[in-house]
Amino acid sequence: MLFMSGFFLAELAFGNADFKLTYIITGETERRGEEVFADTLSRHQFVRELLFILQGEGYLFAHVAELYITEQGDQNVKIQTGKRFEWLSLNKGNLEEWLILKSGIDPQKFQRIPVDYTAVKRIFDAVLKVSENQGYPFASIHLDSIRLTGQQIGAAIAYNAGPRITFDTLRVTGNSLTRPIFFARLMDLLPGEPFSQAKVDRSFGLLKNIPYLQLVGEPKLSFQNEEATVYFPINDRRINSLDGIIGILPNEVEGNKLLVTGQFDIALYNVSGKGRNYLASWQRLSQYSQNLRLTAVEPMVLGSGLDVKASFFLLKEDTTFLNRDFKLDVGYRVSPSTYLSFFTRRQTGDLLSTSQLAEVEVLPDVADFRFTNYGMSLEFNTVDDVFFPKRGILSSFTFGLGNKRIVQNTGLAPRLYEDIDRETFQYYLQGGITYHHLWRPQLGTMVNLQAGQTANPNLLLNDLFRLGGLKSIRGFNENYFFASQYAYLTVEPRFYFDTSSYFLIFVDAAGINNQVTELGRDFPFSFGGGFSMQTKGGIFNFVYALGSSETQPLGFNYSRIHFGYTGRF
Repeated sequence: MLFMSGFFLAELAFGNADFKLTYIITGETERRGEEVFADTLSRHQFVRELLFILQGEGYLFAHVAELYITEQGDQNVKIQTGKRFEWLSLNKGNLEEWLILKSGIDPQKFQRIPVDYTAVKRIFDAVLKVSENQGYPFASIHLDSIRLTGQQIGAAIAYNAGPRITFDTLRVTGNSLTRPIFFARLMDLLPGEPFSQAKVDRSFGLLKNIPYLQLVGEPKLSFQNEEATVYFPINDRRINSLDGIIGILPNEVEGNKLLVTGQFDIALYNVSGKGRNYLASWQRLSQYSQNLRLTAVEPMVLGSGLDVKASFFLLKEDTTFLNRDFKLDVGYRVSPSTYLSFFTRRQTGDLLSTSQLAEVEVLPDVADFRFTNYGMSLEFNTVDDVFFPKRGILSSFTFGLGNKRIVQNTGLAPRLYEDIDRETFQYYLQGGITYHHLWRPQLGTMVNLQAGQTANPNLLLNDLFRLGGLKSIRGFNENYFFASQYAYLTVEPRFYFDTSSYFLIFVDAAGINNQVTELGRDFPFSFGGGFSMQTKGGIFNFVYALGSSETQPLGFNYSRIHFGYTGRF
């Protein structure tokens, strides 16, 4: 080692710009070669790597025997390998069989092969990794009973498990009202279970995907009395929201009466400190159209790792139809970034009025139906903050299938149903990926790609996807488009003028196919700008958008202003 350090210092002192190396390896193996390097440090490192390679091949005493630096700064190195050593045997020593099995190691392979200390290190690392995840974080391991027979080495593994450590009650040190036992189940750090470093590391990743909790410091881990205590400095986020708008307008349909319109939203997270979430949204924008959405989430049901989610959606489309959608999900977090759920779903649609359909000769585009389907959803999330992301990827995929039955409406002529198959197979799939990238502290970009398709021999207008509005294709009214197939791309550069506030410009481009009506394919696009500003009481959003499609020309008189204020508490 002293010799190697000396020639490295000699190189630095020489300071030549020509970094050529000629090396010769002699001994039980012979090699030679020439290399040119950008600097002396790289040249020195190359020689060290040659020695490491030879030692890994069993030449444990490989060393630099001669070193010569020419007047031009070229370096000539001669490396002597020495004798090659092989393993005679590596005995498992006092390693128990379960530890060998879980570590995936096989000491019996260490026979008649070159002695390589990196291979031994891999065995040590594997055993210690298993130990620290099975309640023995202070385990140690080394070689014992080392013996040398000629050029063969034999040894045994000596393992010391150390004290068995179990988890103590998890401690919440911030102002969060989350109950410790629920939080321990959520983090999978239950009291009394064997200590696992992998679970501790996994819990830090899980926190990023919990919107109602915010990590406000560094988690800490302490050991005492053969117990491990994890301290989480977390605060409850102010993401509960309650907002609404009530509008009272003259009723143009019914004279001398008033029309009440508006929107009401409420979202409650981590209710009673047990992770329960409840959301409700009601919207009425015209005389006859309104929608209602209710969602409830019960996490970690009966102390298990399963979450149950129930949702109900009602849509009344003017005087045409009424849709109801009930869905029940059972989900499980596979990893900190992956969530898998399975669901059953019941969708129904009914005509509200049939008087205008008395003379039709074929079944109309809107009809009564019942669709029971089953499916699965997969979510992948690596964003830095699930509530206000600036970096990372959020993606999801949903697939559902089932039998759809067309129900005969007593207000329509029976002959309209004679030539159709009233019970058919239907499937749908939806997927999307959102990418957040922060170029500089104040400049970022959000790119969002979404797509979906539904297929059935008897597709109806009232069971198609609905697009348009602030959360999909801006520049159009909410639920403006009906689509059996769709794909849209959003590119949104953002300029952050505060930690959670930014200006934005955007472009939305979409391709939509409607197999039910004569509109067929459409390629709407929109562009515009706006801002999102966080205040002490909530978040204010404002977006001005211009959109164009086959049914809406591009013009300022068709522009849309999407705005809203969400109060947080």
